[in-house]
Amino acid sequence: MARKLIFFINPISGTKNKQTLARKIEDKCQSHQFDFEIMPTNKEGDYNFLPEKIIREKITDIIICGGDGTIKQVTSFLLGCEVTVGVIPVGSGNGLALGAGIGANVGKALDIIMHNKASYIDGFLVNGQFGCMLAGTGFDAKVAYEFSKQKTRGLLPYVKLSLQHFFSSKGYSFVVEWNGHRMETTALFISVANSNQFGSRIRIAPGASLSDGLLDIVVVHSKNKLITALSLLRQISFGKIRSGNEAVKRNVSYFHTDHITIQNPQLAPLHIDGEPTPSEAVIDIKIIRNAFRLLLP
Repeated sequence: MARKLIFFINPISGTKNKQTLARKIEDKCQSHQFDFEIMPTNKEGDYNFLPEKIIREKITDIIICGGDGTIKQVTSFLLGCEVTVGVIPVGSGNGLALGAGIGANVGKALDIIMHNKASYIDGFLVNGQFGCMLAGTGFDAKVAYEFSKQKTRGLLPYVKLSLQHFFSSKGYSFVVEWNGHRMETTALFISVANSNQFGSRIRIAPGASLSDGLLDIVVVHSKNKLITALSLLRQISFGKIRSGNEAVKRNVSYFHTDHITIQNPQLAPLHIDGEPTPSEAVIDIKIIRNAFRLLLP
């Protein structure tokens, strides 16, 4: 079957020149004699038209040129559609692309798309709302909310904002339930990870896999915040968290499950794939096995 591709380009994500990107897409597709169309993303995140268009025009591939938030928006309308999904990482953090091994290089990502090797990856639902990479509540979600309002994107503005909020951040009360277990805690944040990182190679859940049918849960408790939390976050970021590490065991809970419920009485802020989401008193998160097929190296 001949390939027919739609490229969605987010005109405001990241910092890369989108006109240059469009020319690269045109050159690649023309050299491979692929039928293709380039469309802009929309800020409302409404892609209701896509499933019908895919069937009517026999689309084989949906390629998302943007960041994790754009990927989340588009793929939420593709569940059950017979298409493959490609990613060209032009967002700020590109957590899904990095976690999947696609990397952050546009040329490499285009080559992966042209090669046409796809495998299923998982997704998840947060109170019925679809996500691909990472959900979180607490400190990291507060930073995501403030970051979404900034005009300047990228890693350095994100780190600066995180440091500004870290020293004033207080823990939130949570009750976490999974697989018959129950945990009451005051935590800086809880991350529910399908991919292994926030983005920009900052690995919050080094053991996470996009296709193992499980979510990696990281609960960073708020005790000894200034010294211990920074040390633990460094260990997590560099993939050094180990079950035998006593400092980690005392201050971070790390476990796996396919379904978790978080009681959130203080309405700690919530994000899905880095995008601020209205918080709720109960946050129910469950895995979706084989949510869609992703073009991979």
